[in-house]
Amino acid sequence: MEAIFFLTFAALAVASALGVVLLRNPVHCAISLMVCFIQVAAIFVLLRSPFLAVVQIFVYVGAIMVLFLFVIMMLDIRTAVLERFLPGWERVPILGVLTVLGLQMLIMLLTSDRLLHPPADAGTVLDGTVAELGKALFLDYLLPFEVVSVVLLVAFVGAIILAKRERKE
Repeated sequence: MEAIFFLTFAALAVASALGVVLLRNPVHCAISLMVCFIQVAAIFVLLRSPFLAVVQIFVYVGAIMVLFLFVIMMLDIRTAVLERFLPGWERVPILGVLTVLGLQMLIMLLTSDRLLHPPADAGTVLDGTVAELGKALFLDYLLPFEVVSVVLLVAFVGAIILAKRERKE
């Protein structure tokens, strides 16, 4: 039963990710991205990691999507020149190849024995608790965590400076 839920959530995540790229309205793209994030959170629940699912919802669906929507509203889309991502029929062969590859992957997944009979766990079994995640994050991966924090801080400060500079001119 878990395999059916996983395939459903994965298919919805891929479909909504395609909506992010192919939809013309930026607000519809942002909503499609939010649906994709929710599907990824559902996959985290299937993987028995509820903490990561909640963090996915709070951080990405809550904070990042609000930030995206503020940027979309701050940019005046009406005055910007909108060009379509796939302008004409020049990209049809690329889309055909991607469709064939996607169908191949789907057939390979559905005919695989590993989907119904996953291999036995080889190694340490982790509970996925908050304590384990905290120990791994702040002991083993402290430097990457701090680097990402600084990069995000610089990006936010840069965005604020650019937004204020454009409004003064």
